[in-house]
Amino acid sequence: MKKIFLTLLLVAGSFAIQAQELKWETDINKAITVSNKTKKPMLLFFTGSDWCGWCIRLQKEVLKTPEFATWAKKNVVLVELDFPRAVPQSDAIKAQNNALQQTFGIQGFPTIYFATAKVNAKKVPAFTGIGSTGYVAGGPKAWLAVADGILKTK
Repeated sequence: MKKIFLTLLLVAGSFAIQAQELKWETDINKAITVSNKTKKPMLLFFTGSDWCGWCIRLQKEVLKTPEFATWAKKNVVLVELDFPRAVPQSDAIKAQNNALQQTFGIQGFPTIYFATAKVNAKKVPAFTGIGSTGYVAGGPKAWLAVADGILKTK
């Protein structure tokens, strides 16, 4: 009985570690570089991480699961564009996130936008949108089905 319990504990722990290993970029220029190098689109997560209930729920139910971690590593470059109320941010990050909110016409949180980008000679990114989604009820399986449908259109 102890062996079964320890095995289950180790398996559960490895899933938690895997979900925590995801790299979320916060610098859009770095994310664009990684995206172009890996030939993967960016998943732009517009969130109010410390005040938006649906954002927190999406994180808990989908973005911090082993299923999402496995999918994300294969399919996208993760970018978190946060609009917190209590957590301090640099002026540069605030300006970048506000500019991207305007660029993509984001009006509510959470919004996840899939996009690619090229940088022109003046170092200005030109984005190509693939599609967007937000919270999807039904856990990681339902959310990933929607995301896969969006990515198939690229």
